[in-house]
Amino acid sequence: MKALIVLMLLAVLGALASAGVFMLRRRPAQSTDPSARDRRMARALALRIALSVALFLIILLAWALGWVKPTGFVAGT
Repeated sequence: MKALIVLMLLAVLGALASAGVFMLRRRPAQSTDPSARDRRMARALALRIALSVALFLIILLAWALGWVKPTGFVAGT
């Protein structure tokens, strides 16, 4: 389960990085569609949101099925 969570987080970071690359890349002079860069950036950001929501739902399902247990600080110690 930990490996799946780490892979999903890496995929989210990869989608965010690709959106940043699309945002910073210059438009080619021979491009006939000037908004292609914007569409690719928006698609990468939409993928990032979808991966984040999927990760949240996977963690919620894993918690409900008992695959992961919440741990943390014990109050009062």
